Amino acid sequence: MSLTTGIFTKNDYAYAEVRSRILTGELEPGSVISQARLAQELGVSTTPLREAIRRLAAEGMILLEAHRDARVSAVSAHEAKHLHEVRESVDPLAAGLAAERRTEEQLELMGQALRQLTPLRSTTTLDALMAHREFHRAVYRASGNAILVDILEHLWDKSDRYRLIGLRARADSPDDSTRIEGEHEEILAAVTAGDSARAHDAMRLHVRHSFGRHAITALEDGSTPDRATRGA
Repeated sequence: MSLTTGIFTKNDYAYAEVRSRILTGELEPGSVISQARLAQELGVSTTPLREAIRRLAAEGMILLEAHRDARVSAVSAHEAKHLHEVRESVDPLAAGLAAERRTEEQLELMGQALRQLTPLRSTTTLDALMAHREFHRAVYRASGNAILVDILEHLWDKSDRYRLIGLRARADSPDDSTRIEGEHEEILAAVTAGDSARAHDAMRLHVRHSFGRHAITALEDGSTPDRATRGA
């Protein structure tokens, strides 16, 4: 969507649709993308589709090969573990900085995002997953560090497929949902209180419990259900 006009362009539409198909597994990991067929299915020309593919390649979700084929990148326990390791360090850094630098307006945005959250289930939609991203994004932006925000946005882009794999491999129990809700509330409370160490520790605990961790386990032991990689 255009930030200046609010218009959802054909490029944006193609990007959102292709990304959704990759996340849900409709476009399977390792598969070659037939650009002509996919453009026809989406009802767009190949120009916006190519732009979408370039954007997704930058996010690491598509590989552009030397002979110009576009292929959906593979998922692996190795990559999931590396993403989780990095997030366990940088997410808490952002939360700690947010506690030091947040404005009243940013606190309000975090509160609004928190109120939009719903428990994540094995049947969770991408919209529900995006609501969780918006809460974290509000925390990241309150850090006041644009470079850190860019790093975290990129990590979140790469992690989305693993979140869905984790969700579908191990659904949260009601107790899990209550715990996660409490973790979000604690992050906001710590940032609101201006307690950097508390915010850092709250975010680190939250990342440790994330669905990325479930994805690592599922991919390592081969227990990932078919729909985790091929769509519901």
